[in-house]
Amino acid sequence: MATATASNLVEAQPRAAESRGKNEARRLRASGSIPAVLYGARKDTLAIAVDPKAISRILHSETGHNTIFELQVGGEKSRVMIVDWQYEPIKGSLMHIDLKRIAMDQRLAVKVPILLKGEAAGVKQQGGILEQMLREVELECLPDDIPSHIDLDVSNLVFGEVLRVSDLPRSEKLKLLSDPNQPVAHITTVKEEVVAAPEAVAEAATATPAEPEVIKKGKQETEEEGAVAAEAKPAGKPEKAEKAEKKEKK
Repeated sequence: MATATASNLVEAQPRAAESRGKNEARRLRASGSIPAVLYGARKDTLAIAVDPKAISRILHSETGHNTIFELQVGGEKSRVMIVDWQYEPIKGSLMHIDLKRIAMDQRLAVKVPILLKGEAAGVKQQGGILEQMLREVELECLPDDIPSHIDLDVSNLVFGEVLRVSDLPRSEKLKLLSDPNQPVAHITTVKEEVVAAPEAVAEAATATPAEPEVIKKGKQETEEEGAVAAEAKPAGKPEKAEKAEKKEKK
């Protein structure tokens, strides 16, 4: 079991309280550093600047953000851990980190990755697909006992069975904090997607859309009303003929 401790030393420079802000952060990044905050161990919170390359190496190491390393600010050294970090969304460069002082004789809660080991019987013999639902587990231990990951053997996993947090290997040094009933992995099947036949798609595309019933009804009512009005109106003589007839009578 690899522990999350590291012997490398990272140097940091203190930042003045009045130098905080977006403009100062941009100036700091332009100079090759990034802003950071250091707190914990019942000591004052410090605003500091660190080298992003040194932090990136730690984040991409085997133990990742659970790595405990030495941080030197001025003449003082502390054992610290990265508890939060922010990346620039477009370029992917580090923008800010939070560091916490760690007491090596006190237990702490951390999250570590779960790695599935072996070829599941449900995949090899039954043609299923191995699905991992939980990728991290929370546990409590001393800083020197933090594992880089926890292995879970899936060799005997078949359809209908579920491996849970309670199935993870136990150790006297580690106390699992996650819900023991939380599912970690199971075997699933490939979901077939129903695709319409090409003939059906072509027929649906060329079909003439039916006229809405409301519109047809409105047209029918209009035509019927017109016919009724025409029948109700008496047939009369043309207007010019009526005037000529009246003139002759006079």
